Amino acid sequence: MRDKITAIDLRILKLLAKNARLTYKELAELLGTTRQRISRRMNRLEQSGVILKYTIIPDYDAMGYIHVVLGVTIKPDVDIGEVINVLKNDENVKVIQRAIGSHNLVLHVIGPKDMKELERIISEVTKKIPGIESLDITFITETVKFETL
Repeated sequence: MRDKITAIDLRILKLLAKNARLTYKELAELLGTTRQRISRRMNRLEQSGVILKYTIIPDYDAMGYIHVVLGVTIKPDVDIGEVINVLKNDENVKVIQRAIGSHNLVLHVIGPKDMKELERIISEVTKKIPGIESLDITFITETVKFETL
């Protein structure tokens, strides 16, 4: 059973969501506590799986890439777990999400601004997915807000 998330845990997570580079000392100062307490809380959050990863949010356009979201609906008889395991190894697929609603799989794909090359990449990704019932492609033109908490 997972430990209960406390008010201080939530405050730590919100601060880190805005700036994952904050040190334990800086977190302690912002929260009015000790570096040691922050260290213990962070270790617990990491070990319990609440914090999965520390990362950055790149500006793909500035890097010369296009960000595409693929909404995929897979037929019920296809093992979505197997599909996910195959897609995890695709270097162009940056985010894989199980979903409920219009699609049961959402993929974030990054590719070059060259449309023929991007078409090839999307084709290669979708070839790895058996039993596609429907596929929606959305080009992300700008990320206006991105918050995790």
